[in-house]
Amino acid sequence: MAVIVVAEDDPDLRELVTLILGQAGHEVVGVGQGDAALAACRERRPAVAVLDIAMPGDLDGLAVTRALRADPATADLPVLLLTARARADDVRAGIDSGADDYIAKPFDVGYFVERVGRLVADGRPA
Repeated sequence: MAVIVVAEDDPDLRELVTLILGQAGHEVVGVGQGDAALAACRERRPAVAVLDIAMPGDLDGLAVTRALRADPATADLPVLLLTARARADDVRAGIDSGADDYIAKPFDVGYFVERVGRLVADGRPA
């Protein structure tokens, strides 16, 4: 069972994603803010971090991704951005921040589970 950190400020969506990933056999640590996501990633050493971009507080999903990449202890942690921001420049900004994958909301559950599973199995691409 892989540990996955999910950072989503919408509690209903966070619960849904937690349920989806739990049913796929993962242990999920759900948080609602970027600083909590960063702390959970450093503490729990998850297999994957699933981050929303837009979150309240000082750290959005892009800032969390950059912080994870800058820390040698989490630099190789696979990051999937799951966000409502779907314009090409948003996707580019997400990938430029160091994210490994990007899925726009609303999302296809099967595709999402497949992408997370691939990141769990393969780790961060070289």
